[in-house]
Amino acid sequence: MIPKASKPSLGIMNLQQGEQKFQLSRHTPSEDLAYFIRHYWIVRWDLTGQEPYLQHVIPNPCVNLLVEPGRTAIYGPGKEKYGHYLQDQGCVFGVKFKPGGFYPFIREPISGLLNNPMSIQSIFGIDPRQLETDVFAQNEEHLLVSHIEQLIRPKLPEQDEQVAFINQIIDHINQKPDLTKVDTLCDYFNVNKRTLQRLFDHYVGVSPKWVIKLARIQNAAEATDLSQRHNWSKLSMDLGYHDQSHFIKDFKSIIGQTPDEYARLTV
Repeated sequence: MIPKASKPSLGIMNLQQGEQKFQLSRHTPSEDLAYFIRHYWIVRWDLTGQEPYLQHVIPNPCVNLLVEPGRTAIYGPGKEKYGHYLQDQGCVFGVKFKPGGFYPFIREPISGLLNNPMSIQSIFGIDPRQLETDVFAQNEEHLLVSHIEQLIRPKLPEQDEQVAFINQIIDHINQKPDLTKVDTLCDYFNVNKRTLQRLFDHYVGVSPKWVIKLARIQNAAEATDLSQRHNWSKLSMDLGYHDQSHFIKDFKSIIGQTPDEYARLTV
């Protein structure tokens, strides 16, 4: 059995340790935006007089609108973990779109955003530097969220039924940690494999095979964070792997370390 975190990490590696260095809050979108947006997230930190802290994040199949001094843009899904240095005092605000939820805004394949951030001005007509000024002038988080929603709302597209379908599929993947094959997914949802792959390329930006792999590795990382005793053979079996070596290979391809190496860092 894979232990569940009391607070979902949603890809933030070793969240319990990280929250000693920063404060993370998440906010639910208004009803009219909730079809496209999963949540808003805010990270604040004050490490004045302390060493910088490197927080690693496992990629996810979501587009994020990120507001951060000098880095404000729209970022597509990544394929490897990435790190963010927290130093001195600061804040980052993010809009996490649902898988597929950003595609209706641009009607172009989300795969084109891989390693290629998009200007927020081109989509929402907002100057990024002005947005940074406006966002970080807000002291109350609910006012910050309200400000962002007022900017997004005029550009809100019509609801696209494929977004709901994609989220059904990804919810199913996340609920089945031992799901291993795209063919199984196609059978369950009665969809052609090529159709599903094309749908994910356009709406999600990554393949369904990668989403399955990512969900399993994220489960593995969370299980490692929450346990002091590690049985890699059992964990690999719980995640549907036929052998431990395949599990270790997949884990390292995304996390950049073997499960053993990662576990030693989380102690």
